[in-house]
Order: sequence, then structure tokens, then C-alpha cells
Amino acid sequence: MEKQALLNRISINPDTCFGKPCVKGHRIWVSMILDLLASGATAEDILAEYPQLAREDILACIAYGAEMSRERYVDISMETTAV
Repeated sequence: MEKQALLNRISINPDTCFGKPCVKGHRIWVSMILDLLASGATAEDILAEYPQLAREDILACIAYGAEMSRERYVDISMETTAV
């Protein structure tokens, strides 16, 4: 699926979910899906928990996160820890 087609599955509406990016037609935040993936959840895990989603919705969240990372940077402090 093309990137733009994936991004069209994301909605940003100031009257829905405080204007946070969501999967279109749902109140499921993109950031929540990305957090689940970052925590080790698989696409299958997410689809089992949220059966109203399609695999393309998860890919859309990843595509949106990739686009955001091109535009913004998160300050990640490099702390050293003793091993």
C-alpha cells in the first residue's frame, strides 16, 4: 500500500480525542498503537485487542510516526549507567 494511502487512514480533528492523531473512524490514538508496538506487541496482538482495526491501520500508524520523525526530534538524553 502506498504511503499516502496509509496516511489517509489517519484523522486529526480538534473535536475528536483532543486533536490527537487517531485511526480514522476510531478513537484510537496513533501514539497508543506505536507505544504498543514499541513495547513488543505484534500486529496480531493489537488486532486481537482491537478487532475493529485492520492491519493497514497499524501500518498507517507506523507511516505517520515515520513522517513525524522527519519533522520533529525528541531530545533523548544519553545517560550512562554502571553495569
